[in-house]
Amino acid sequence: MVFKRLMQAMGVGGPEVETVLHDPNTVPGGMITGEVSLRGGTHDSYLSGVYLALRTRVEVESRDHEYNSDLEYAKLPITSAFALDSGTRRSFPFRFRIPWEAPLTHFYGQRLYGTTVGLATEVEVTGAVDATDLDPLAVHPLPAQDRILAALAGLGFRFRNADCEKGRIRGMYQELPFYQEIEFLPPPRFAQGITQLEVTFVSSPRSMEVVFELDRRGGFLTEGHDSFSRFTVDYATADRTDWQRELEGYLQHACRRRGFF
Repeated sequence: MVFKRLMQAMGVGGPEVETVLHDPNTVPGGMITGEVSLRGGTHDSYLSGVYLALRTRVEVESRDHEYNSDLEYAKLPITSAFALDSGTRRSFPFRFRIPWEAPLTHFYGQRLYGTTVGLATEVEVTGAVDATDLDPLAVHPLPAQDRILAALAGLGFRFRNADCEKGRIRGMYQELPFYQEIEFLPPPRFAQGITQLEVTFVSSPRSMEVVFELDRRGGFLTEGHDSFSRFTVDYATADRTDWQRELEGYLQHACRRRGFF
């Protein structure tokens, strides 16, 4: 990155900031490290603090319409207040823990289109905040998430899109105020009953909840509707399960139990 001048809160000739990540690749619960550098402008400045913030674009439902918004969901203070003299440079190393429920942005090295995670550097002065553009992070699946996604691919489910929705899943504990839905198109043997499968991971340090939302295909005289199912995956035993066989049986049972086919 190059130094970016901060002007909104500090005016023309204010300080510049540069954030360098040692590695933009991470996983839920992982750690990103790097350094924030500030360079004094044409006049002395007094900074109230420097912060790093994670942001994700989410879909918000508001009564009868929807809109997208950038949501800040994790924040790390880098420094307390300090004076930055004209032309001087200060650097601050950091370690930032990624939330366990952070949305995924990549799978098998490919982008999950529809989801972005960015890191913003915020500099506060006299009650106002200047923020840099987002530095993109690549959030890859945990091993257990990878096994579930790979099993779905093995069953013939095709990735369609991924997005984040503001809100909470009923009956489930969440630390973040939003959740990610990874959408798949079904293979032929499931397409007669469902139009789409949406997968949500709610991860924690030792296990994760997996939520399946099955969109039912409507008939000539019937309306389509959604059905939800969930199960828990223990990280300690996830690698000893044949997930492709497990998920096929699980989905067949869920579809039959709900009369999808």
